[in-house]
Amino acid sequence: MRNQPALWPSPNWHLPKFQPDAPVLYFAPEILQATAKRFLNGFDGLVTYAVKANDHEAVLHNLVNAGIVAFDVASPLEMARVRRAMADAVLHYHNPVRSRSEISEAVGHGIASWSVDCLRELAKLADVPRSDTEIAVRLRLPVAGAAYDFGEKFGADPAEAVELLKAAREMGFATSITFHPGTQCADPEAWAVYVGVAADVARQAGVALKRLNVGGGFAAHRSGAAPDIDAIFQRIADEVRAVFDEDAPDLVCEPGRAMVAEAFTLALRVKAVRGEAVFLNDGAYGALTELRDIGLPDRVQVLRSDGANVDGDLVPRVVFGPTCDSLDRLPDLMPLPVGIAEEDYVLIRAMGAYSASISTGFNGYGRQEIVTVATL
Repeated sequence: MRNQPALWPSPNWHLPKFQPDAPVLYFAPEILQATAKRFLNGFDGLVTYAVKANDHEAVLHNLVNAGIVAFDVASPLEMARVRRAMADAVLHYHNPVRSRSEISEAVGHGIASWSVDCLRELAKLADVPRSDTEIAVRLRLPVAGAAYDFGEKFGADPAEAVELLKAAREMGFATSITFHPGTQCADPEAWAVYVGVAADVARQAGVALKRLNVGGGFAAHRSGAAPDIDAIFQRIADEVRAVFDEDAPDLVCEPGRAMVAEAFTLALRVKAVRGEAVFLNDGAYGALTELRDIGLPDRVQVLRSDGANVDGDLVPRVVFGPTCDSLDRLPDLMPLPVGIAEEDYVLIRAMGAYSASISTGFNGYGRQEIVTVATL
């Protein structure tokens, strides 16, 4: 992934002028900073950024400039990248499964919060310094409302979480609870259910929580009406007041997708049109990888190479990527204009999360150039 240093007006200006034949991720720093400030102003607690969504240097620096001082990291490499952007950043190491070597390296980076979801992983942290360090017990519940559930891989059931809180307190750590309602979640009630159970778990453990981390999962605007993130903030605040009373812990959130998605638009070029099939210059091994898991967006625009809009009726199309693998296709049909043609550009909005970070280089494809623009 390379980036051009210049600032261009917009994708619609850049595409006809430069005619890129490789995939382009158009990045609007002002949109990213505005989103960060929306979280900082709207959420009643510490806002951390989940680095896994997009760890590009420009993203991290712009978030720091917007006022983000804490980051959710999942590996020592992410820690190092954050430290380069902000030497004194607060780091939350909330990948609950770590090797002993990773733990040792993380201690050198100075971790403020470690998440755990089982006693064995907690035991690995026996030599971690206690000063200003918390253990955040990862809670899981069968709560619906997300594109897919993170609880299948991580998290402790409520009874297990009670025992983990007790054990962490006995080891001398400050104690917290963290949870994640699942990716692309737009239902405020999912957070409310988790908050209520977290309060009950803390009471059963006889532990006063230092903080309650309400996770990520905040939905990006992929299709239809934009998710109401402010309603989620309000629902969280209301439920915390209702179930914790005067003993309410400080709040933390860790948005990834919802923080960075809107700041990027992906531009792909049509390589060929064959009947109802469209071949693009990136696909399931590249920036479109995640569409297999969370479905197609509808914020799509098609432009001629001269920048003119391609209008007209939409026809469901099979979309293939550029590799020689027949599996390189989207699982669902994508509605595209009936007049779409070779060398047109397909622009997909809100593609700042995971599009670059999980792309592969298979068959020599899947690399996107980042172009900075004033607006999308």
